Order: sequence, then C-alpha cells, then structure tokens
Amino acid sequence: MEARRQAALREWEALEHGAVPVVYVGAGTCGRAAGALEVREAARRTLERIGVPARIVEVGCIGPCYLEPLLDVRVPGQPRVSYGNVTPALAARILESYLVRHDPLPQLAVGHFGDGSGAPGQAIDGIPRFFDLPMLRPQVRLVLRNCGFIDPENLDHYLARDGYRGLERALEVGPEAVIAEVREAGVRGRGGAGFPTYRKWELCRAAPGEPKYVICNVSEGDPGAFMNRSLIEGDPHCVLEGLLIAGFAIGASHGYVYINADYRLAIARLRKAAQDMEACGLLGRNILGRGFDFDLTIKEGAGAFVCGEETAQIGSIEGRRGMPRSRPPFPAQAGLFGKPTIINNVETLGSLPNILRNGAAWYKGFGVQGNSGTKTFSLVGAVRRPGLIEVPLGIRLREIIESIGGGSWKPFKAVQTGGPSGGCLSGEFLDTPVEYEKMTAAGSIMGSGGMIVIDEDTCVVDLALYFLRFTQSESCGKCSPCRVGTWHMVNILERIVAGRGEPEDLALLQHLAETVARASLCGLGQTAPNPVLTTLRYFRDEYLAHVRDRTCPAGVCKELVEYRIDPARCNGCRQCVPICPTDAIHGARSEPHAIDPLRCIQCRACYEVCRHDPLAADAVVLGPRRSAR
Repeated sequence: MEARRQAALREWEALEHGAVPVVYVGAGTCGRAAGALEVREAARRTLERIGVPARIVEVGCIGPCYLEPLLDVRVPGQPRVSYGNVTPALAARILESYLVRHDPLPQLAVGHFGDGSGAPGQAIDGIPRFFDLPMLRPQVRLVLRNCGFIDPENLDHYLARDGYRGLERALEVGPEAVIAEVREAGVRGRGGAGFPTYRKWELCRAAPGEPKYVICNVSEGDPGAFMNRSLIEGDPHCVLEGLLIAGFAIGASHGYVYINADYRLAIARLRKAAQDMEACGLLGRNILGRGFDFDLTIKEGAGAFVCGEETAQIGSIEGRRGMPRSRPPFPAQAGLFGKPTIINNVETLGSLPNILRNGAAWYKGFGVQGNSGTKTFSLVGAVRRPGLIEVPLGIRLREIIESIGGGSWKPFKAVQTGGPSGGCLSGEFLDTPVEYEKMTAAGSIMGSGGMIVIDEDTCVVDLALYFLRFTQSESCGKCSPCRVGTWHMVNILERIVAGRGEPEDLALLQHLAETVARASLCGLGQTAPNPVLTTLRYFRDEYLAHVRDRTCPAGVCKELVEYRIDPARCNGCRQCVPICPTDAIHGARSEPHAIDPLRCIQCRACYEVCRHDPLAADAVVLGPRRSAR
C-alpha cells in the first residue's frame, strides 16, 4: 500500500503543481443539471482548437450550487481560479484568454484557491480567495474536505490526500480502541436522531450471533435534501473507508450500502470505488495483510421514504416490503437476517476516517460540548445563496441563513429544518444554536440535514399541507395512527386552504397531530405532525386568517385570494398585460386597468411585475375572494 500511496502522491503533485494546465469541471448532479457536461465538452473542443495540452478533471460539488456550473483553471505557477455560472461559450472565452493571452479575466472569476489550503488570505489580481467568499468563510470542511478537489473516480487522488490512513490506524489499534476513540470524539448519528455512535457499536459487538453486518444508509427521501448524494458523488472512498472502519469495530465481515436507485451517478461512483478497492487489497480477504475480511453489496432501494427507518430498511434489503417493526429487539441485537446489525448514516461514516486519522481531541475541537464535530446541510428555498454547506455544530440558525445563505430574497418568514418530518421555526428562533437538544426543544429536529428557507410569499398552511401529503403518501400503512391519522389531518388542511375550514378545525387538527406523534410505531409517523404542530404554534394568526377571515395572507391559496388593480395607484403602464396567460387584464395605456376575476387563474405574474418593474406603480393588490366572504 505504501508504494501505491507514494505513486499517488507523485500523480497528485503533478496535477496540482505540474507543468501542464488543468481544467476542473464541477460535474456532480447539480452541476450536470446546470449544464456541466456541455461545459466540459466545450472545454475539450477549445483546448483542441488552441492547441494547449491541458488535462480536464471532473470533480464533485464544492458547495455553492447557485454558481453552477463551476469551472476552475490552474495554469502552471499560478493558483487555481474558479468561475461560476459558466456556459459553453463562456468556457471557451475563459480558456482562450487565460491559456493563450495569460489573462484570467478577473471580472469573471469568483475566487482563487491559493496554495490549496483554503486558509484566509488577501485577494490577488483582483480575485478574492475562494474560501473567503461570504458563503464559504463561516464553514468548516471536514467531511466535505475532498469534494470539489479530487476526481471521485480516481483512487490515487484519495490516497494522496491521506485516504485510508484512518483504516490503517484502526487495524493497528484494534476494535476496542476504535470504539473508545469514537466514544471520546463524541460522534452522534448524523441521520437525525443523534444517538451516540459508539453506543450502538458496543451493543452490536457484544451481541451474540455471527455474522454481523454494517449498513450505510443512503436512503435520502426528504424533498430538497441532497447531502448524502453529494458526498458520495464527490468523495465515495471517504464513505467506504468509514464503512470498513465501522465493520472492523463491530466485528462485521459484510457491509451493505442502501441507496436510492435514482442516484445513478452516485451508484456508478460507488461501484467504481469498490472495484478499485478490491483491486488494491482494500476490499475482500485479508485487507492490508491484517487478517480483516470484508465484502460489500450495493443495494438499490426504490426510494420509499419509510425505508430510511432502520427496521424498514432491513426488511427491504431482505427482499420484503419496507415496513418498520416493533423494537426491542434492536437491530444491534437482531437485525439483518436476524443477526446483529449496525446502520449508520453516510455522514456519520464519512466522519470516521478523519477521527481515526487525526484523533478524538482534534475532532472535539469543532462544535460544542455534547455536540462535537460538524454537520452538512442542504440550504435551499427562498435564500440568495443555496447549496451544500458544512458548519460546526453550535452555530446559530441566523449565521447559516444570513451569513452563509445571504438571507432571503424577500422578508424572511421561517425556516423548515429536518425535512418533512421537521418543524417550521419563525424568526424568533434565528438565534437558536444548531444542536440536537435545542432544535428539539424549539419543536423541530436536526434531521439528516435538510434546511428550507421560507419568505413572506409562502403560506405556512399550504406548506404544512404539502409536507403532510408527502409523509401521508409515504406511510407504509402498518399502524393505524399514522395511516388513518395523517389522512384525516390532510383532509382538514385541504378544507382550510379551500376556504371551507372552521375555527374548531384547529383544535381537532392539534389533537390529531399530538395523537399521531405519540401513538405511531416508527419515526415517520412520530415526526410527521411536526410541520403542523409548529405552524399552529408559531403562525396561528395565519391559520385564523384562513378559517375566520377566509383569506390567505401570503396570497397562495387560490380559493381564498382575488387579484385586483387599485385604480387610484395604476398608471396604465401595461407591464402586466402581456404577461397574463389568460388575457384577464384590460385597459388602455395611461388609464387604470382592471382584472376579470372570471378569467384570472391567480398565477401571480401580474402581482410580481407590478411590485418589481420600475415602470409600474404597485397597483396590483391581493384581497379575499368576494365569493369566499
């Protein structure tokens, strides 16, 4: 292994500091959706045309999704420079300018990487350091340290950046010492529950029965969540190394990666990583000559949200319908095929190589007491800078949303944490530290890392209905509190947004939500009411507006809203007329217009243009539908 590592270091040195230019293309799923493959092809054609023998390297997502596609260029003797929102035409312009005329076009660059360390520094040539950008500066990249830097399909790139050093140390010190290191580091499960990782491992290692199994849980079903997928796409070996460390610690000889079948790129990179590991003795029998045997199976799941729950996932792997079962016995005692089994989240496993390589004290230097380390989040919604982020635990929600995300485009209303099973927290909670217990005390959860920012144009009643419909449709139906209770809750919310709700519905909704949370069998049903409970608690006035005043303050619920033009404010600019898809707006130029309510479909286009077009006069207003009064 040491000879292979030395060869990998030489290759990495040639890539990072060699005499051949390198073009890096962010080609994760987010980059590809934004056109990264077209940018890569344009780069290839341009290099052929200008006759420059540069290398093109595909890397994973480095985080700022709002800048995709990202293209980086390293010229010999110069730092790597990054460009955002690159089109094929822009890629050709950048490469020709930088590689032929030696002009990096600073006005188009978003940042440079200096010596690659990411340490703060001064801007050079009018280009700031990439990690000094507002979105990146507050972050701490531990799990994501390789994403955006290495070719995820090249094992040598991972080895050159100390890959599999953690596994080597684990094999040297032995299983008990590994568990002790993880205990001292204070690692908690990153899947959402925050259960101490070492405790599950101890129970499983001590449990009678052979063989033992370890499962990597990549069942990522939350709307708007992409942390697990992005980590695997950008650095699959980090997750697989963590899986081997966990397997060694508990005495397992076989591991599973349970992953959504629609994560095609992540699956392809996992399979390539596993093949490369097997070829160099990191998978199979007698790994690294230490007598440790470990095999791997990649199991593609159908994407059922409930299969994120441990016992449902085990049933799916066994070939049965994914449905939770009662506990005890816990999977650590009787799991896959009735044998002791540990299920760890992708991010939990991805943290292990760092901990074994650098030590527990180093890891505890990040985060706060009882919540050590970092956490990745997919920051999405009505935020200026959406993307994949990694922050130390204990950071406040305000810093994530305002400093990293740049705040919301319109006045902030709330943030939904923990996905559809999480809570909707109002502005009064922005100074809440992101810690397991404190998020729960606020009525939400950490979850696996989904974070959706909501502004004034979002109706929280409609939002609660959206999430509840999702969890209701994803319920396995095994227990009646979840199966029946969520169905009734959806019906009540549908009546409310349609203008047929009554004030007494709110008390019934509260009672149903509390019952479902208390009586459901698994975590899906127990947390499904969270969006309803938190919106009822923190946004009750908005519910009352729906059932008492028959109006939607956000203007979202179509049965309760009517768009009108205030003749006293309309200047007849006609900016709204051509954008109306149903020709519902009429009026002569320079004279007040009017909206035909029978033709209006409440698409909101006229409202938006009237608020933001400099020629308009903010004359389109929202009001309750006359028929709803």
